[in-house]
Amino acid sequence: MDFLNLYFKTTNIFFIFLFSLVLSSNAAFSNLSTVNFDDVYSPLFGEANGNLLRSPSGSSVRLLLDRFTGAGFVSSKMYNHGFYSANIKLPADYTAGICVAFYTSNADVFEKRHDELDFEFLGNIQGKPWRFQTNLYGNGSINRGREERYTLWFDPTKQFHRYSILWTQTNVIFYIDDVPIREVIRNEEMGLDYPSKPMSLYATIWDASTWATSGGKYKANYKYAPFVAEFKDFVQEGCPVDPIQEFPQPDCTDIDFQLEANDYAVVTPRRRAAMHKFRERYMYYSYCYDTWRYPVPPPECVIRPAEQQRFHEGGRLKFRSNPGPRKRRTRRRSRNPVTTDTSA
Repeated sequence: MDFLNLYFKTTNIFFIFLFSLVLSSNAAFSNLSTVNFDDVYSPLFGEANGNLLRSPSGSSVRLLLDRFTGAGFVSSKMYNHGFYSANIKLPADYTAGICVAFYTSNADVFEKRHDELDFEFLGNIQGKPWRFQTNLYGNGSINRGREERYTLWFDPTKQFHRYSILWTQTNVIFYIDDVPIREVIRNEEMGLDYPSKPMSLYATIWDASTWATSGGKYKANYKYAPFVAEFKDFVQEGCPVDPIQEFPQPDCTDIDFQLEANDYAVVTPRRRAAMHKFRERYMYYSYCYDTWRYPVPPPECVIRPAEQQRFHEGGRLKFRSNPGPRKRRTRRRSRNPVTTDTSA
């Protein structure tokens, strides 16, 4: 645990700097309207085994993974654009091989041309920090992974932190607490690769031993089970639709306008500065800089020279700017997104 204490002592200093950048513009995250679990979500799997545990008030839920099954929940409705957010606390101690996912998808409805937006948190061996990745798919474009991978500036097992996904007609923003960590801006060249069909919100915990930690080198060890991920303070905003119903479809114009008018839909100069600082310190892989996979960067990539010079041709860091350990790139099926900005 000495390594973790040193790691987070060092990164906490940087967090204070990040927080100071967004402090004057965090009203969007202090006035969120939360929803009750049972009003918006339904169990996906694991409830029959006692691995999905709701609080009596319905304000929180615990997802457990043991040697028999994991657990998950899904929104009761699909949404045509939206803001999806929750306070999450991850399992502690030995968590290698474990994946906790918070994501939107429509794969159950559009099996071969599904859309998806992901947070995927990847466990580690005892004494080493959690890592996570974000990703974006549109119209089944899983052969064109848009993943980015990062470490965190805090210990996600000690207390709750808010993770949010904003999806509008024009952009996607991934937030941790008040800090935007990634923005994908839609452009015409992306075509159907930009998510455009209604999606549900999912949260799951499951055994991903084949790829999650050091490319599958370290597996889940059920001596440490159950692994528990906690979710609370849910926010679900957007236009609910039924993708199967052809006529009449609801008019989402007003709701989309309200969504895009919210403060969290705008990456202000202060937020952009915080995003750049986060990415410069904590991002250790980006598909935009992986010229082995993409000799020509995908059209949504905005190449920032200050970022680009830090990465090898394979999209990995040339050096690390924090005391985290070097890891081999994880091998897995795709789920991921990106953006970079020319402003410094």
